[in-house]
Amino acid sequence: MDGENRYLNHGYKDRDDYLNNLADDYGVDSVAINAIAEMLGPDEDFDGLVSELDDFDSFGLLDDFRKKVV
Repeated sequence: MDGENRYLNHGYKDRDDYLNNLADDYGVDSVAINAIAEMLGPDEDFDGLVSELDDFDSFGLLDDFRKKVV
C-alpha cells in the first residue's frame, strides 16, 4: 500500500481524515495528533504513531490536549 490508497484501504478519505479520527478516538485536539504524526512521518501512521499515542496517553502526556466537554 502506498500514498493515499493506504488510507482508503483502512476506511479513511485521506491522511487528514485518519489523523482527525485518531484525535477523536483519543479525545484530544487534533493539533497534538498532527504534531506527533509530523515528527514521525506518514510511514509510521498505522504502527509507530499509534504506539506513541498509546505511550503518551498512558503517561498522561495528552491530558493538556483533552477536548473540553461542555
